[in-house]
Amino acid sequence: MVRTTAGNALNDEPQAAQDLREHIDRFDHVSIAVVNIQASSRLIALMSGQRTDGGRSPDAGFAWEQYALPGGGTLELIAAVDTSPDHFIRRFIKERGEGLHHLTFKVHDIHAAVAAAEELGFTVTGLDVSHENWKEAFVHPKSAHGVLIQLAEFPEKE
Repeated sequence: MVRTTAGNALNDEPQAAQDLREHIDRFDHVSIAVVNIQASSRLIALMSGQRTDGGRSPDAGFAWEQYALPGGGTLELIAAVDTSPDHFIRRFIKERGEGLHHLTFKVHDIHAAVAAAEELGFTVTGLDVSHENWKEAFVHPKSAHGVLIQLAEFPEKE
């Protein structure tokens, strides 16, 4: 049992016996949903980001760019290129505005990571293992204090 003191935000529930530590290789990046990546250059300048990667995900209808940040860490910007108002990024921005979309953790076995997250009581959605070099699943924000968490299995860049 966790002991609480006045003003402490902890509760008296027992702590889970396991976590995802054995499944996570590392924190990979934070992703921000934007209307237009090029129009977000001031944000990148503010953070002194250096572009490292980018492209389009044709089957998912979005573009992305990643930037290395000073001292470590990666920032990703994502923007819809699909013109449908029902596209997940367009819906996100309409409901919440531009901003933090998800955190991504690199895992070495997507199935084991999903099973561990579900064992901990999290709702996992969107498991996609159809691509050889990118397998992903998402911990739903309703079960993760409002934060969408992406679990992704992919090879390291050479």
